[in-house]
Amino acid sequence: MRRKSALIGASAAMMLVLAACGGGAEETPETGNTGAAGGETGGAGVEDTSLTIYTARDTNITDFVIAEFEAAYPEFEGNVEVLNMGAQEVLERVRAESANPQADVWWGGTQQGLATGAEEDLLAAWEPEFAADMDEAYKDSEGRWFGEILLPEVIMYNDAALSEDEAPQDWDDLLDPKWEGEIIIRDVAASGTMRSIYSAMIQQQSPDGSDPEPGYEWLRQLDANTGEYAANPADLYLKLSREQGTVSAWNLQDILIQSETQNMPFGYVMPESGAPVLVDGLGVVNGGNTEAAELFVEFLYEDDLRAQLAEDFFQIPAVEIESEPEWLANLDLNPMDVDWDVIGEHETEWIDYWNANIKGQN
Repeated sequence: MRRKSALIGASAAMMLVLAACGGGAEETPETGNTGAAGGETGGAGVEDTSLTIYTARDTNITDFVIAEFEAAYPEFEGNVEVLNMGAQEVLERVRAESANPQADVWWGGTQQGLATGAEEDLLAAWEPEFAADMDEAYKDSEGRWFGEILLPEVIMYNDAALSEDEAPQDWDDLLDPKWEGEIIIRDVAASGTMRSIYSAMIQQQSPDGSDPEPGYEWLRQLDANTGEYAANPADLYLKLSREQGTVSAWNLQDILIQSETQNMPFGYVMPESGAPVLVDGLGVVNGGNTEAAELFVEFLYEDDLRAQLAEDFFQIPAVEIESEPEWLANLDLNPMDVDWDVIGEHETEWIDYWNANIKGQN
Protein backbone atom coordinates (compact mmCIF):
# COMPACT_ATOMS: atom_id res chain seq x y z
CA MET A 1 0.00 0.00 0.00
CA ARG A 2 1.13 3.55 -0.72
CA ARG A 3 2.78 5.37 2.17
CA LYS A 4 4.46 8.31 0.50
CA SER A 5 4.14 10.63 3.45
CA ALA A 6 5.54 8.11 5.91
CA LEU A 7 8.49 6.89 3.87
CA ILE A 8 11.92 8.10 4.70
CA GLY A 9 13.54 9.20 1.45
CA ALA A 10 17.04 10.23 0.67
CA SER A 11 18.56 13.36 2.15
CA ALA A 12 18.47 16.80 0.56
CA ALA A 13 22.00 16.34 -0.69
CA MET A 14 20.97 13.12 -2.34
CA MET A 15 18.13 14.85 -4.14
CA LEU A 16 20.50 17.49 -5.51
CA VAL A 17 22.66 14.77 -6.97
CA LEU A 18 19.59 13.04 -8.39
CA ALA A 19 18.47 16.22 -10.09
CA ALA A 20 21.87 16.58 -11.67
CA CYS A 21 22.04 12.99 -12.84
CA GLY A 22 18.53 12.52 -14.28
CA GLY A 23 17.76 9.45 -16.33
CA GLY A 24 15.73 7.65 -13.68
CA ALA A 25 18.73 6.88 -11.51
CA GLU A 26 18.99 6.86 -7.76
CA GLU A 27 22.04 8.57 -6.31
CA THR A 28 22.86 9.18 -2.67
CA PRO A 29 24.84 11.93 -0.98
CA GLU A 30 28.56 12.12 -1.17
CA THR A 31 30.13 10.90 2.05
CA GLY A 32 33.67 12.09 1.56
CA ASN A 33 36.57 9.67 1.95
CA THR A 34 35.42 7.85 5.04
CA GLY A 35 33.26 5.18 3.41
CA ALA A 36 29.79 4.14 4.55
CA ALA A 37 31.17 1.83 7.19
CA GLY A 38 32.50 4.78 9.15
CA GLY A 39 36.10 5.84 9.36
CA GLU A 40 38.88 5.21 6.86
CA THR A 41 39.12 1.48 6.20
CA GLY A 42 41.92 1.28 3.65
CA GLY A 43 44.93 -0.98 3.87
CA ALA A 44 43.32 -3.98 2.17
CA GLY A 45 46.67 -5.43 1.18
CA VAL A 46 45.17 -6.93 -1.99
CA GLU A 47 47.80 -7.71 -4.61
CA ASP A 48 45.53 -7.30 -7.65
CA THR A 49 43.31 -4.22 -7.25
CA SER A 50 41.32 -4.69 -10.45
CA LEU A 51 37.70 -5.76 -9.92
CA THR A 52 35.02 -6.63 -12.48
CA ILE A 53 31.42 -6.91 -11.35
CA TYR A 54 28.46 -8.26 -13.30
CA THR A 55 25.32 -6.94 -11.67
CA ALA A 56 21.54 -6.79 -11.94
CA ARG A 57 21.43 -3.89 -9.47
CA ASP A 58 20.20 -0.48 -10.57
CA THR A 59 23.04 1.69 -11.84
CA ASN A 60 22.66 4.28 -9.11
CA ILE A 61 22.88 1.70 -6.37
CA THR A 62 26.04 0.38 -7.96
CA ASP A 63 27.42 3.87 -8.51
CA PHE A 64 26.86 4.71 -4.85
CA VAL A 65 28.29 1.47 -3.48
CA ILE A 66 31.35 1.55 -5.72
CA ALA A 67 32.07 5.14 -4.69
CA GLU A 68 31.85 4.07 -1.03
CA PHE A 69 34.05 1.05 -1.66
CA GLU A 70 36.71 3.12 -3.42
CA ALA A 71 36.60 5.68 -0.60
CA ALA A 72 37.18 2.90 1.92
CA TYR A 73 39.85 1.24 -0.23
CA PRO A 74 41.55 3.98 -2.31
CA GLU A 75 43.82 1.46 -4.03
CA PHE A 76 40.76 0.32 -6.03
CA GLU A 77 39.88 3.82 -7.24
CA GLY A 78 39.35 3.76 -11.00
CA ASN A 79 39.97 0.00 -11.14
CA VAL A 80 36.40 -1.24 -10.61
CA GLU A 81 34.47 -2.10 -13.76
CA VAL A 82 30.71 -2.64 -13.42
CA LEU A 83 28.50 -4.15 -16.12
CA ASN A 84 24.76 -3.77 -15.48
CA MET A 85 22.42 -6.32 -17.04
CA GLY A 86 19.39 -8.47 -16.27
CA ALA A 87 19.74 -11.17 -13.62
CA GLN A 88 19.25 -13.98 -16.13
CA GLU A 89 21.77 -12.34 -18.45
CA VAL A 90 24.37 -12.40 -15.66
CA LEU A 91 23.93 -16.16 -15.28
CA GLU A 92 24.16 -16.74 -19.01
CA ARG A 93 27.25 -14.58 -19.40
CA VAL A 94 29.11 -16.10 -16.44
CA ARG A 95 28.21 -19.53 -17.81
CA ALA A 96 29.45 -18.65 -21.31
CA GLU A 97 32.75 -17.36 -19.89
CA SER A 98 33.35 -20.24 -17.49
CA ALA A 99 36.40 -21.49 -19.37
CA ASN A 100 37.96 -18.02 -19.12
CA PRO A 101 36.16 -16.02 -16.40
CA GLN A 102 35.96 -12.27 -17.01
CA ALA A 103 33.97 -11.30 -13.91
CA ASP A 104 35.02 -11.45 -10.27
CA VAL A 105 31.67 -10.79 -8.57
CA TRP A 106 28.14 -11.83 -9.53
CA TRP A 107 26.06 -9.20 -7.74
CA GLY A 108 22.28 -9.45 -7.93
CA GLY A 109 20.40 -12.61 -8.77
CA THR A 110 17.54 -14.74 -7.52
CA GLN A 111 18.36 -17.63 -5.23
CA GLN A 112 17.27 -20.07 -7.95
CA GLY A 113 19.61 -18.42 -10.47
CA LEU A 114 22.51 -18.37 -8.02
CA ALA A 115 21.81 -21.98 -7.02
CA THR A 116 22.01 -22.94 -10.69
CA GLY A 117 25.33 -21.14 -10.97
CA ALA A 118 26.61 -22.92 -7.87
CA GLU A 119 25.58 -26.32 -9.22
CA GLU A 120 27.42 -25.55 -12.46
CA ASP A 121 30.58 -24.70 -10.49
CA LEU A 122 30.45 -21.06 -11.56
CA LEU A 123 30.72 -19.72 -8.00
CA ALA A 124 33.53 -20.12 -5.48
CA ALA A 125 32.90 -21.49 -1.97
CA TRP A 126 34.17 -19.52 1.04
CA GLU A 127 33.22 -18.50 4.60
CA PRO A 128 32.73 -14.75 5.05
CA GLU A 129 32.37 -13.34 8.55
CA PHE A 130 28.84 -12.00 8.01
CA ALA A 131 27.47 -15.44 7.03
CA ALA A 132 27.70 -16.88 10.54
CA ASP A 133 24.60 -14.99 11.70
CA MET A 134 22.63 -15.27 8.45
CA ASP A 135 19.43 -17.32 8.26
CA GLU A 136 20.16 -20.67 6.64
CA ALA A 137 17.35 -20.05 4.15
CA TYR A 138 19.20 -17.02 2.81
CA LYS A 139 22.51 -18.65 1.89
CA ASP A 140 24.02 -21.65 0.15
CA SER A 141 24.98 -24.46 2.53
CA GLU A 142 28.42 -24.63 0.89
CA GLY A 143 29.09 -20.89 0.94
CA ARG A 144 28.84 -20.31 -2.81
CA TRP A 145 26.16 -17.58 -2.70
CA PHE A 146 24.63 -15.35 -0.05
CA GLY A 147 21.36 -13.45 0.15
CA GLU A 148 21.80 -9.69 0.21
CA ILE A 149 18.24 -8.36 0.12
CA LEU A 150 14.65 -9.60 0.21
CA LEU A 151 12.45 -8.50 -2.69
CA PRO A 152 8.67 -8.64 -2.28
CA GLU A 153 6.93 -8.82 -5.67
CA VAL A 154 3.79 -6.68 -5.74
CA ILE A 155 1.21 -5.09 -8.05
CA MET A 156 2.37 -1.77 -9.48
CA TYR A 157 0.12 0.94 -10.84
CA ASN A 158 0.18 4.50 -12.15
CA ASP A 159 -1.24 6.52 -9.26
CA ALA A 160 -1.90 9.53 -11.46
CA ALA A 161 -4.36 7.42 -13.42
CA LEU A 162 -5.72 5.10 -10.70
CA SER A 163 -6.43 5.38 -7.01
CA GLU A 164 -5.24 2.66 -4.70
CA ASP A 165 -8.79 1.30 -4.45
CA GLU A 166 -9.18 1.27 -8.23
CA ALA A 167 -5.97 -0.70 -8.78
CA PRO A 168 -6.04 -4.53 -8.82
CA GLN A 169 -5.98 -5.84 -5.26
CA ASP A 170 -4.75 -9.38 -5.95
CA TRP A 171 -3.00 -11.40 -8.63
CA ASP A 172 -6.20 -12.90 -10.05
CA ASP A 173 -7.60 -9.39 -10.50
CA LEU A 174 -5.03 -8.90 -13.27
CA LEU A 175 -7.03 -11.39 -15.35
CA ASP A 176 -10.20 -9.29 -15.30
CA PRO A 177 -11.06 -8.27 -18.90
CA LYS A 178 -11.35 -4.64 -17.76
CA TRP A 179 -7.53 -4.52 -17.68
CA GLU A 180 -7.17 -5.61 -21.32
CA GLY A 181 -4.43 -3.51 -22.88
CA GLU A 182 -3.73 -1.75 -19.57
CA ILE A 183 -1.00 -4.10 -18.33
CA ILE A 184 2.66 -3.57 -19.20
CA ILE A 185 5.09 -6.34 -18.30
CA ARG A 186 8.88 -6.24 -18.26
CA ASP A 187 10.04 -8.81 -20.82
CA VAL A 188 10.11 -11.96 -18.74
CA ALA A 189 12.93 -14.15 -20.04
CA ALA A 190 15.77 -11.74 -19.19
CA SER A 191 14.36 -10.58 -15.85
CA GLY A 192 14.94 -12.41 -12.59
CA THR A 193 12.04 -10.49 -11.06
CA MET A 194 9.53 -11.46 -13.74
CA ARG A 195 10.74 -15.05 -14.05
CA SER A 196 10.15 -15.41 -10.32
CA ILE A 197 6.70 -13.82 -10.39
CA TYR A 198 5.56 -15.99 -13.31
CA SER A 199 7.06 -19.12 -11.79
CA ALA A 200 5.38 -18.37 -8.46
CA MET A 201 2.02 -18.11 -10.23
CA ILE A 202 2.56 -21.53 -11.84
CA GLN A 203 3.72 -23.09 -8.57
CA GLN A 204 0.62 -21.81 -6.78
CA GLN A 205 -1.47 -23.84 -9.24
CA SER A 206 0.81 -26.90 -9.00
CA PRO A 207 2.56 -27.08 -5.60
CA ASP A 208 4.90 -29.92 -6.60
CA GLY A 209 5.45 -28.58 -10.12
CA SER A 210 4.21 -31.77 -11.78
CA ASP A 211 1.34 -30.16 -13.72
CA PRO A 212 2.12 -26.64 -14.97
CA GLU A 213 -0.88 -26.48 -17.32
CA PRO A 214 -3.21 -24.63 -14.88
CA GLY A 215 -0.44 -22.10 -14.37
CA TYR A 216 0.08 -21.79 -18.10
CA GLU A 217 -3.62 -21.08 -18.49
CA TRP A 218 -3.33 -18.34 -15.86
CA LEU A 219 -0.46 -16.82 -17.85
CA ARG A 220 -2.45 -17.06 -21.10
CA GLN A 221 -5.17 -14.93 -19.54
CA LEU A 222 -2.58 -12.47 -18.28
CA ASP A 223 -1.02 -12.32 -21.74
CA ALA A 224 -4.46 -11.53 -23.19
CA ASN A 225 -4.58 -8.42 -20.98
CA THR A 226 -0.97 -7.41 -21.57
CA GLY A 227 -0.70 -4.51 -23.97
CA GLU A 228 3.11 -4.42 -24.16
CA TYR A 229 6.24 -6.20 -23.00
CA ALA A 230 8.88 -3.64 -22.01
CA ALA A 231 12.43 -4.41 -23.10
CA ASN A 232 14.03 -3.33 -19.82
CA PRO A 233 13.12 -1.62 -16.53
CA ALA A 234 13.71 1.89 -17.90
CA ASP A 235 11.30 1.13 -20.75
CA LEU A 236 8.76 -0.20 -18.25
CA TYR A 237 8.95 2.96 -16.14
CA LEU A 238 8.67 5.21 -19.17
CA LYS A 239 5.64 3.45 -20.64
CA LEU A 240 3.84 3.25 -17.30
CA SER A 241 4.51 6.91 -16.49
CA ARG A 242 3.15 7.94 -19.91
CA GLU A 243 0.00 5.88 -19.29
CA GLN A 244 0.65 3.61 -22.25
CA GLY A 245 -0.58 1.19 -19.62
CA THR A 246 -1.59 1.69 -16.00
CA VAL A 247 -0.79 -1.60 -14.26
CA SER A 248 2.19 -3.93 -13.93
CA ALA A 249 3.86 -6.42 -11.58
CA TRP A 250 7.26 -5.52 -10.18
CA ASN A 251 9.47 -5.58 -7.10
CA LEU A 252 8.69 -3.28 -4.19
CA GLN A 253 12.18 -1.81 -3.89
CA ASP A 254 12.33 -0.45 -7.43
CA ILE A 255 8.80 0.92 -7.20
CA LEU A 256 9.71 2.88 -4.06
CA ILE A 257 12.98 4.12 -5.54
CA GLN A 258 11.27 5.41 -8.68
CA SER A 259 8.39 6.94 -6.72
CA GLU A 260 10.26 8.51 -3.82
CA THR A 261 13.48 9.66 -5.50
CA GLN A 262 12.43 10.13 -9.13
CA ASN A 263 8.88 11.46 -8.64
CA MET A 264 7.49 8.78 -10.91
CA PRO A 265 3.69 8.34 -10.58
CA PHE A 266 3.92 4.84 -9.15
CA GLY A 267 2.03 3.21 -6.31
CA TYR A 268 1.80 -0.37 -5.18
CA VAL A 269 -0.67 -2.82 -3.74
CA MET A 270 0.40 -5.63 -1.42
CA PRO A 271 -1.58 -8.54 -2.95
CA GLU A 272 -4.27 -9.97 -0.68
CA SER A 273 -3.11 -13.56 -1.34
CA GLY A 274 0.50 -12.64 -0.63
CA ALA A 275 3.64 -11.35 -2.30
CA PRO A 276 6.34 -13.76 -3.51
CA VAL A 277 9.43 -12.70 -1.56
CA LEU A 278 12.67 -13.36 -3.42
CA VAL A 279 16.04 -13.82 -1.83
CA ASP A 280 18.30 -11.74 -4.05
CA GLY A 281 22.00 -12.24 -3.52
CA LEU A 282 25.50 -12.48 -4.86
CA GLY A 283 28.54 -14.70 -5.15
CA VAL A 284 32.25 -14.74 -5.98
CA VAL A 285 32.90 -15.97 -9.51
CA ASN A 286 34.99 -19.11 -9.66
CA GLY A 287 38.34 -18.39 -11.33
CA GLY A 288 38.16 -14.61 -10.99
CA ASN A 289 40.13 -12.24 -8.77
CA THR A 290 38.99 -14.02 -5.62
CA GLU A 291 40.84 -11.87 -3.09
CA ALA A 292 39.40 -8.58 -4.37
CA ALA A 293 35.95 -10.11 -4.84
CA GLU A 294 35.81 -11.37 -1.26
CA LEU A 295 36.90 -7.97 0.04
CA PHE A 296 34.09 -6.28 -1.90
CA VAL A 297 31.46 -8.77 -0.72
CA GLU A 298 32.51 -8.37 2.92
CA PHE A 299 32.28 -4.58 2.49
CA LEU A 300 28.70 -4.91 1.17
CA TYR A 301 27.56 -6.46 4.44
CA GLU A 302 28.99 -3.84 6.81
CA ASP A 303 26.17 -2.63 9.06
CA ASP A 304 26.42 1.09 8.31
CA LEU A 305 26.31 0.48 4.57
CA ARG A 306 23.38 -1.90 4.87
CA ALA A 307 21.51 0.65 7.00
CA GLN A 308 22.14 3.39 4.47
CA LEU A 309 21.00 1.19 1.59
CA ALA A 310 17.82 0.45 3.53
CA GLU A 311 17.26 4.14 4.28
CA ASP A 312 18.02 5.63 0.88
CA PHE A 313 17.36 2.75 -1.53
CA PHE A 314 14.51 0.93 0.23
CA GLN A 315 16.37 -2.35 0.52
CA ILE A 316 15.19 -5.05 2.93
CA PRO A 317 18.48 -6.56 4.13
CA ALA A 318 18.88 -10.31 4.43
CA VAL A 319 20.95 -9.74 7.56
CA GLU A 320 19.89 -7.92 10.71
CA ILE A 321 20.86 -4.26 10.99
CA GLU A 322 21.08 -2.24 14.18
CA SER A 323 18.61 0.45 13.13
CA GLU A 324 15.72 0.06 10.68
CA PRO A 325 14.36 3.09 8.79
CA GLU A 326 10.75 4.03 9.47
CA TRP A 327 9.41 2.72 6.15
CA LEU A 328 10.86 -0.73 6.81
CA ALA A 329 9.75 -0.88 10.43
CA ASN A 330 6.20 -0.04 9.29
CA LEU A 331 6.12 -2.30 6.22
CA ASP A 332 2.98 -4.44 6.19
CA LEU A 333 4.54 -7.37 4.35
CA ASN A 334 2.28 -10.28 3.43
CA PRO A 335 4.55 -13.09 2.13
CA MET A 336 3.14 -15.69 -0.23
CA ASP A 337 3.84 -19.34 0.59
CA VAL A 338 6.21 -20.22 -2.25
CA ASP A 339 8.35 -23.34 -2.66
CA TRP A 340 11.48 -21.92 -4.23
CA ASP A 341 13.06 -25.37 -4.48
CA VAL A 342 10.26 -26.48 -6.80
CA ILE A 343 10.65 -23.27 -8.79
CA GLY A 344 14.41 -23.74 -8.99
CA GLU A 345 13.85 -27.19 -10.47
CA HIS A 346 11.30 -26.11 -13.09
CA GLU A 347 11.80 -22.41 -13.77
CA THR A 348 13.78 -22.79 -16.99
CA GLU A 349 11.30 -25.16 -18.64
CA TRP A 350 8.33 -23.07 -17.48
CA ILE A 351 9.71 -19.78 -18.78
CA ASP A 352 10.92 -21.36 -22.02
CA TYR A 353 7.42 -22.73 -22.58
CA TRP A 354 5.86 -19.34 -21.83
CA ASN A 355 8.28 -17.62 -24.20
CA ALA A 356 7.61 -20.05 -27.07
CA ASN A 357 3.91 -20.78 -26.64
CA ILE A 358 2.18 -18.02 -24.66
CA LYS A 359 3.89 -14.64 -25.03
CA GLY A 360 1.94 -12.39 -27.38
CA GLN A 361 -0.30 -15.19 -28.67
CA ASN A 362 -3.53 -14.53 -26.77
